Amino acid sequence: MPTTAMPVGEPTAVAGIPFEDLPARLGLDDELHQLKSIIASWVGSSSEEMRPLLHWQLMARSKYFRPLAFFACHRAVSTEPVSTPLLHAAVAVELFHNVSLIIDDVVDRSRYRRGKLTLHCRFGELPALMAAGYLTAGAFALVADDPYTVRLLAELMQRLGIAECLQWRVRRHPLGVEDWRLISAEDTGSMFEICARLATRGDELRDYGRLLGMLYHGCDDVADVRGLTALGGGGNEDVRDGILTLPAAFAIRVPETAVMFRTRSPDSSRDLMRRMADALPDAESYLDSIAEEARLAARTQARSPRPLLELVDYTRALSTS
Repeated sequence: MPTTAMPVGEPTAVAGIPFEDLPARLGLDDELHQLKSIIASWVGSSSEEMRPLLHWQLMARSKYFRPLAFFACHRAVSTEPVSTPLLHAAVAVELFHNVSLIIDDVVDRSRYRRGKLTLHCRFGELPALMAAGYLTAGAFALVADDPYTVRLLAELMQRLGIAECLQWRVRRHPLGVEDWRLISAEDTGSMFEICARLATRGDELRDYGRLLGMLYHGCDDVADVRGLTALGGGGNEDVRDGILTLPAAFAIRVPETAVMFRTRSPDSSRDLMRRMADALPDAESYLDSIAEEARLAARTQARSPRPLLELVDYTRALSTS
């Protein structure tokens, strides 16, 4: 079962860059300020019944990493300011991201995220799930006059649902790295891919977005094994549930470890964690290759790739910071 102790807070910096300095480093301070203002206004105008839940979920300690990726993709292909429809699309993506966090926390039985109680532990499971539904509907209402964004958000929600069901169906199956790559591309990868497609109103940065999301997903996997909290999560839920993480995909190449992966005993879980830790060099090397794929996509697909390359470097450092 997840621990009930308060986790250690997030690190103050990644790759030597404080979290709060990243938007300025990318030249995206103004865009992020506008996004935060829209979210605050949206929460303030929400139902009085839902407002405390939305404030708890949205208004404290969010890193807004997906909107930053969104704005970086826009900056990489255009010199025009971010329009109101694009800002609303970025807000909708952030709302969708929080829907996924709420559901993940309920399923994982997580008590804390980002150093504070998860929504369902603070307000109860049913209110948390209803808040997830409220966020989904609110996101679609925010972009109702933008058919392109509505279509891509609908695609995103379906792809996330499929990926989660696939990941759950194949739990404890000793699959390989290519299987992990498929799952990560349709889980976190789809979120960042949709960010890129919404921000550019096209598919020119589709591959970059997907690869950045896969890199983020893999760094999260490695950080969990290292016992880090750099990405807001951390813990042994994936080992407990037999989820195919990147370190697990390398560790279970050994037949004896694959047998452990299929079992459910606490003793085998502890041994499996040690073996996954031993597989971290292979996982880190694979993450290096994904990062290089993402850099290549940025250089070949973007007019101004600098912010995209900065995001790759920042993301890559998340597994070791």
